[in-house]
Amino acid sequence: MRGKPMHFEILVEDQSGKKMLNILVPKIIGDDHTFKVIAYKGIGRIPKKIDSGINASKRILLDNLPKLLKGYGKSWQNYPVAVFVVCDLDDKCLISFRQELLNILNTCNPKPETRFCIAIEEGEAWLLGDIAAIKNAYPRAKNAILNTYINDSICGTWEKLANAIYKGGSTSLSEKGWQAIGAEKSQWAEKITPYMDIENNASPSFIHFREKLVELAGTDTMNVQKTG
Repeated sequence: MRGKPMHFEILVEDQSGKKMLNILVPKIIGDDHTFKVIAYKGIGRIPKKIDSGINASKRILLDNLPKLLKGYGKSWQNYPVAVFVVCDLDDKCLISFRQELLNILNTCNPKPETRFCIAIEEGEAWLLGDIAAIKNAYPRAKNAILNTYINDSICGTWEKLANAIYKGGSTSLSEKGWQAIGAEKSQWAEKITPYMDIENNASPSFIHFREKLVELAGTDTMNVQKTG
């Protein structure tokens, strides 16, 4: 499939992830391929019974993933399509979580071409992987906080970014509730992502995502980014 026109179906857990990837993915795959980012209303959890039905009204990513992947496998058999599942690690164990996801894929017959890309600890890690982009979007961002961030560390990632760029920091934002947090995360994605340099992002989990896309798309990301 390398180098052939492909379609990428990208499943993400929230709107901020969708906004970020709608800007980033074209920089990676170029114009020869198509993609669609589908946002869910939270990550949820992998069901104990993998054959349990989809609760479409809830639109929770992991709850619905077994049926989604089986459906993709049947619908897209023999088509140049790949599914990317992009979600946060949060406080889970990376090795065991990835294995659980692979176990879901292994129940599919036929299996869709699938890649699991896990942001460590959260999606904001991919933004923090490009400090220059943050500074371009938020010139008053606090260097003292940004410079202490260790890429893909388990440190309260969105809180770290909030402390650097949001008035009153994460404490002030948290007091406004989860809806306000989600709206602010979406705004960060919209403002920071256009400045991101996909070739010079320091987040290992972002690099993994980029390389998996490039592997299937067969693109030269440096040339794509210059012309995109």
